Amino acid sequence: MKRIAFIPALSLWLSSSAHAAVETGVAPAGGLFQVLLGLVLVLGLMAALAWALKRFGATRAAGSAVIRVVGGVSVGGRERVLIVEAGDQWIVIGVAPGRVNALATMARQENSAPMAGPAAKNFAGWLKQTMEKRNAQ
Repeated sequence: MKRIAFIPALSLWLSSSAHAAVETGVAPAGGLFQVLLGLVLVLGLMAALAWALKRFGATRAAGSAVIRVVGGVSVGGRERVLIVEAGDQWIVIGVAPGRVNALATMARQENSAPMAGPAAKNFAGWLKQTMEKRNAQ
């Protein structure tokens, strides 16, 4: 509870200092130091809050993900083709700024890492072969 009482005490101290400066017409000698100290304190609180949210908030949401990115390749400056695993199927999606399009769906492959080995060298050939195999069924 000491941390909670610290913030009102700090604001009371800063407001009384500002009130004294207004009454006398002269800023106290440590006025600039107080402003800088307050700025550092606020920035430190913001950094601590951002760290705490990143540390404790995002971890739990990502741990229970049902969808997993299996692999992908960049096909342009800001465009990518990704393979996403959802349940027992893979979805090939195209991602561009402001758009996400499903290109194809296929059954989940035995090899859970299609980007390993020769497929990593020739993604277009692998994709064509996989789509032809799917269409032949």
